[in-house]
Amino acid sequence: MKKDQLLTRRRALLAGAAAAGAAGAAGALAVALGDGPARPVAPAPGPAARSPLKPSAYRLQPLTGYGAPRAAPARPPVRSEPILRMSGRGRTMLLTFDDGPDPRYTPDILDTLAKYDVRATFFVCGEMADRNRDLLSRMADEGHVVGNHTWSHPLLTRLGRRRIRSEMERTSEVVEQAYGELPRWFRAPYGAWNRAAFQLGAELGMEPLAWTVDTLDWTTPGTGTIVDRVADGAAPGVVVLSHDAGGDRSQSVRALRSYLPELLDSGYHLTVPRRRYV
Repeated sequence: MKKDQLLTRRRALLAGAAAAGAAGAAGALAVALGDGPARPVAPAPGPAARSPLKPSAYRLQPLTGYGAPRAAPARPPVRSEPILRMSGRGRTMLLTFDDGPDPRYTPDILDTLAKYDVRATFFVCGEMADRNRDLLSRMADEGHVVGNHTWSHPLLTRLGRRRIRSEMERTSEVVEQAYGELPRWFRAPYGAWNRAAFQLGAELGMEPLAWTVDTLDWTTPGTGTIVDRVADGAAPGVVVLSHDAGGDRSQSVRALRSYLPELLDSGYHLTVPRRRYV
């Protein structure tokens, strides 16, 4: 009798242990699936855990600014002479202005161009552009092209490569900051080119652009003379050189007001230079 009672008691203990094990496994499974409360776990020995981070700390921080990086101008070929004319269809001409921007004259030139909805090219000197960045911003807003005319307008043929590079690079940096992109065109002061200027300009992504018609407005020959020189030299592909700084440019301002509507009435399309590659 005692033997039967011991067996029965043993079976009950085994059944209870099995039931407890099954319940524990079910509980663990319920916790893993989120269907039941988890039992508290005693902290493990060791240093205290750090306080939880704020939600914003989990966000990925940008490595650079937003938006796609700005592409630098494609590197053009190294030329042995500057471009004098622009090819294109129809009666197209380019108006270019050197040495600025100058707050005494450049705004009046921009106003006249805006009045007739015409775009022009401004070859700026870095030291002038740095002091008048608002004018470069306006040129960008109104669709004009800004080119590099060195920092201080030196005679490049008397400078070494390092100085020429500095003159170009400093100006390109200011243009990019104020205008919004690097210049794609370069003009040597006084039209004095050398191999170093062509090579360094190409390395910085710029094409050399000279001119076909020189108004010689820097000599202040008179408003009528400037107008006549533009009218006499007008032809498809012509690049006209004028100035918006570097001296008294009031004659240049008045001349533009006269010859611009005349060119338009004659069927000319005044535009900006275009490159065949980006």
